[in-house]
Amino acid sequence: MITFVRRFYTDREFKTLLLIVAVTLVVGTLFYHHYEGWRVLDALFFSATVTAVGYGDFVPKTDIGKLFTIFYIFFGLGVILAFINVIAKHTIRNYTRLTENYIKRTEEYFEAAVQKAIHKKEN
Repeated sequence: MITFVRRFYTDREFKTLLLIVAVTLVVGTLFYHHYEGWRVLDALFFSATVTAVGYGDFVPKTDIGKLFTIFYIFFGLGVILAFINVIAKHTIRNYTRLTENYIKRTEEYFEAAVQKAIHKKEN
């Protein structure tokens, strides 16, 4: 499991997308804090949920806030989907590697069992 997680941090695409996600959250948080007058925690919460959940407990009141949110949603969805795609790609790669190793070990086990049976029959 640790090796699996470590592979994420060696992948340039993952690190780049992680940085983009972080910058997107910071930009959204600062924008809503400044233009909507929300507390930093409220602005961060809204920035993190607007692209996926959108509870509706915080709603931009200013025109600039509404316009920013439109673009923020589209940009944020793209970034989040790309990030999820990278995680899924790594997960599938890891699952495939584990499955191939299991198949290899199983084949080796059966080959050894067959060889042992042949050797036993010859004696």
